[in-house]
Amino acid sequence: MKILVTGSSGLVGTALVSALARGGHTVCRLVRPQSAGGEAAREGFVVAWNPATGELGGAGVGADAVVNLAGASIADGRWTTQRKELLCSSRIETTRALVGALAKMNARPSVFVSASAIGYYGDRGDETLTEESKPGGDFLAELVQEWEVEARKADALGIRVVLARFGVILAREGGALPKMMLPFKFGVGGKLGSGQQWQSWVALEDVVGILRFAIENASVRGAINMVSPQPLQNAEFTCVLAKAMHRPALFPAPAFALRLALGEMADALLLSSQRVLPRAVEKTGYQFLHSDLSTALKNLV
Repeated sequence: MKILVTGSSGLVGTALVSALARGGHTVCRLVRPQSAGGEAAREGFVVAWNPATGELGGAGVGADAVVNLAGASIADGRWTTQRKELLCSSRIETTRALVGALAKMNARPSVFVSASAIGYYGDRGDETLTEESKPGGDFLAELVQEWEVEARKADALGIRVVLARFGVILAREGGALPKMMLPFKFGVGGKLGSGQQWQSWVALEDVVGILRFAIENASVRGAINMVSPQPLQNAEFTCVLAKAMHRPALFPAPAFALRLALGEMADALLLSSQRVLPRAVEKTGYQFLHSDLSTALKNLV
């Protein structure tokens, strides 16, 4: 298959492009014209495209699938008004431009897999959440809803749409795990806030596996929760992490201190509770490589 990928230089994009190339697919990485030179050394072919105008290089013609992973990091810096605007535009406007470019193609891809997030559900306490659950009402939930609306517009073009709602992705190469590990390395790790909030996590290896499965199997469509079948409350999560690192978990981080340091982002990313299950993924028959946190961390830590 010929597969176009946006956000190919990120944590998920890098791993996915590599896996697709090894699997015999032709991968075209969509990059901004000013970045094309620096991206040339990576795997796959570089296709210049302009998210502001939707202009797509001719090399993108004839694609069988498109994977949209574009978006500024949600955790890099406090959520100032300016930062929120970037988080929104890098997702909503980029996805709108990409779908617009697909609409102009005479021969359109058969599937459009677009990144999303379990932030869609908001802070839900102990409630068990599936793809059928209603959305939340905070900033992140509203951002994800608008993001998904733009992606779903590809449906009207006769393209199968898959919305990959990512949980906390655990990987050695980057993302949340190295940041989680840092205080434990210095012996000052512990639960966050009350520790009662649910954390829905997924190993990067499973993220790549599910995305490949979604691309290659026509039965997969709509929203899918990209999380392991075993979410944990933060207190238990931190104990498992501490054990894997052979470190204590004795120093909790009070909620007020997290809010003081990170502002609104602390509530959305660290203190909110999302007990999410991957019902749609399980129905496809996909077999998780890492469903147990302890086993997953043994391979990562």
